[in-house]
Amino acid sequence: MNQSIPVRQTSSLTKSSCQHCSLSNLCLPLALDSDDMNRLDEVVNRDRIFNRGERVFTQSEPFRSCFAVKSGAIKTSVITEAGDEQITGFFMPGELVGLDSMGDGIHASTAKALERTSVCEIPVEQLEHLVQTLPGLQHHMFHLMSQEIRNSQQLSVLLSKNTAEERIAALLLSLSSRFQRRRLSPTHFNLPMARNDIANFLGLAVETVSRVFTRFQNQGLIRAKGRDIELIELEALQAMAIGNSQT
Repeated sequence: MNQSIPVRQTSSLTKSSCQHCSLSNLCLPLALDSDDMNRLDEVVNRDRIFNRGERVFTQSEPFRSCFAVKSGAIKTSVITEAGDEQITGFFMPGELVGLDSMGDGIHASTAKALERTSVCEIPVEQLEHLVQTLPGLQHHMFHLMSQEIRNSQQLSVLLSKNTAEERIAALLLSLSSRFQRRRLSPTHFNLPMARNDIANFLGLAVETVSRVFTRFQNQGLIRAKGRDIELIELEALQAMAIGNSQT
């Protein structure tokens, strides 16, 4: 059972509202007016905190809420028929977790915090009611669902790539674009996940991931110190990600 720790509420309610959140342009529709945004504010359970390794939700549990990451990062995973954990995605601030469970009524995966993570919980029943009455929100939810489908397709493409270099280059570029959407540096960032999580996600051995990172550094494509990553040769990484590397 999750033991989430609510953070201390601020003295000003407006400071913690969706309208004043710096990430609202990523996880909420910009078209909502103030009154509609206030209605959404009333159903969102803000600033739930999960410590590293703590479960946000569990595979096959009833689907009651989706979660918008406010800070930190979350990974999702499923248990395979062999009983192994297979990581299916990583979610960063401004991204919604759990949308893939909307159709079935149960969670399709387990979500765990990769580090101390703050989320906004959006109960499904209230969300469905708001979607029916707010056309702007309805359109945005369709957009998010289609994005979820695209992410699944991209994962299939990523895992179908032939080499470890192609897979890791594609992952780094995906993270780069997501940091850029948050108006952060697309070339210098901290990886939210450990090497073993990257290996699991990409279907590689941990040793292979470490060797490829070292090879990328030796080739001058990146600088890496622990989880601190700087992408130096974006064009070369892009070429590698699509299998056109000349290195």
